[in-house]
Amino acid sequence: MRNTSVGILLIVCSAAGLTLLGLAGLVRADQLYGRQNLVDRQLVWFLLALGAMAVTALTPYRLLRLWGIPVWLFSLLLLVVVLFMPALNGSRRWIPLGLFDLQASEPARLAFVMALASWLMHRDSQRRLPGLFVPGLLALVPMLLIMIEPDLDTALLFLPVLAAMLLAAGAQFRHLLGVAGLMFCSLPLLWLQMSAEQQSRIVSVVMQRDGGDAPTGDGYHLHQAKQVLALSGMQGSFWRDEPVLDDPAAYRLPAAGTDFIFTMIGERFGVSGCLLVLLLHGILIWQAVCTAVACQESWGRLAAVGLMTLMGVQVVLNTAMTVGLVPITGTALPLCSYGGSSLISTYAALGVLISIRRTASWEAAVPSFLKLESLQSAG
Repeated sequence: MRNTSVGILLIVCSAAGLTLLGLAGLVRADQLYGRQNLVDRQLVWFLLALGAMAVTALTPYRLLRLWGIPVWLFSLLLLVVVLFMPALNGSRRWIPLGLFDLQASEPARLAFVMALASWLMHRDSQRRLPGLFVPGLLALVPMLLIMIEPDLDTALLFLPVLAAMLLAAGAQFRHLLGVAGLMFCSLPLLWLQMSAEQQSRIVSVVMQRDGGDAPTGDGYHLHQAKQVLALSGMQGSFWRDEPVLDDPAAYRLPAAGTDFIFTMIGERFGVSGCLLVLLLHGILIWQAVCTAVACQESWGRLAAVGLMTLMGVQVVLNTAMTVGLVPITGTALPLCSYGGSSLISTYAALGVLISIRRTASWEAAVPSFLKLESLQSAG
């Protein structure tokens, strides 16, 4: 019981710490690039996100299992609705809700984890190659809808989550390796289907160079991200009264509050700030691992693995693209990047993890007749 309480406390405190670091990065972005009211809106979404986490954390664990497929179907409905919304910057990704615009792909990822866990929990068909069809379909349908928006980067996040959950459910590694091989062979076709902007992002990583004048195109974003991070030095600007350079162009960074919030945190707090971001994310991922290991029930274990993989992949992609190790994908840094949809969905996912940590062992250990009696007395 004590380990459970400590784990839940670590999840809540680490998540709040990451959001505060993100807010500090947004404050710094306002100082460098002019006030855009991002901080005020992020604070409102932070309060809503805490409410979402409280709702999912306090929801009985047995109800979360029952909601898997219905929530997935509702997320598909949102993904269809978003295709009929007005285009913004050449894509249809948001549904206007007044207070904020809902990015339908964000809750779709959580819904996918819940639905896949519901499908796999009482089956062993995934141990055979034909048994991978339905799990693949659960991932493929939202992926295709998200790619139509178009948002290839977000769509591809479903694949590592699918693979991790299938492995946790007992799928054969050789089957998954064969599927991965087929996908690798289809990369030339995927390249032809990419837009010129997406191809340019990949090329800019291969052709990147340090120093000199900033390149044009997508290489400019990568060049500026590395330059701003380098100008922060070891300590960051928080401990300096004046910038290292007087040239404002040297600090210019598009999407500073969203894609490159890690750069803003590093610019503000230096290496220690970057390490703290990685440490807090590491604590959250480790708590998800501990939850999966300790859970005695299939749905909770699979959901914990899916949530762990989803967060881990996003952290790796976002931080790696900042320093030029992978192409710029537009993947948000969980709990730090500006955006209501991402923040609320991530806190809701952490609430699911807390619910699993809080009640999974009880659900598996208590005899069924005692559960029935407790349900009857509650009714």
